Parts: sequence; C-alpha cells; structure tokens
Amino acid sequence: MKKKSNHFVIDGIIVPKRTLPNIPQNLELKTYARKNRKGHNLAEVVFWLQVHKKMFFGIDFNRQFIIGNYIADFYARSLGVVVEIDGGSHIGKEEYDQQRDAFMKDLGILVFRVSDYDVLHNLRWVLDQLKAFILNNCTARQTTPPK
Repeated sequence: MKKKSNHFVIDGIIVPKRTLPNIPQNLELKTYARKNRKGHNLAEVVFWLQVHKKMFFGIDFNRQFIIGNYIADFYARSLGVVVEIDGGSHIGKEEYDQQRDAFMKDLGILVFRVSDYDVLHNLRWVLDQLKAFILNNCTARQTTPPK
C-alpha cells in the first residue's frame, strides 16, 4: 500500500499540503455548480485538461467547487488555492470579484486569477504563473533532501 504524502515537490522544492478545515458550502448551489461543470466554457475546459487527474505536479483540482455562497472555477483543496479564469462574464463585476476574493482570503484561501484569453493563447505561461504562485505562497522554500 502506497503511503500518502503530506507534501508536493515542484522543481525540487517541497510544498507542504495545507488543507483548510471547515470550508463553508451553500449546498443550494450544488445543482448550479454541477450544471457549470457540464458547461462549455472553452478556457475552463482547456485548463482542466492540464490539471485534472493530478496531472499538475500531483495536485488534485476540483472543478466548480462551492465555497460559501460562491462557486470557484477550480479549487486545489490540498493547498487551499482557488484558480479563477476571468472572461467576459466578469466585465463590470469587479466589485463582486473583490468581495468574493476577500471572503476567500478570510477563510485562508489563496486566489490565483488569470484571463480566459491567456488560457487560450498563452497556456504554458499560465501554468508557469500558477506554479510560481504556488511556490511563492504555499512553501517555506525548503528543498528536497539529496538522494
């Protein structure tokens, strides 16, 4: 039986898991979140194909995850990181997004925002930025021990 690890290793740097307890969820949003998962937001699908099944450094992402009265595009529970892909639907909703980010920050959740344009046209850059965000915000900069 394989032992579960309490960390990830990204470019030789140990990133400890930081699961946050007691994330509130408005379960009345469950049907809406499920519907969103089946939606056809191309940028989200493209991103999902890069991170699902622990393909991104072994990190497990959930799609359309309910946090309080909000639905996050992606949530890495093991790191307490939300990934939001902002497209045209976010235009004019900057105040709403700020309130949402503040709510998540109060829960200890880190929010990484990226545009749908960048996901569709600069995917490698987006993944590199996400990696840098995780390394800058989720680790004490420890390196793996030599073998």
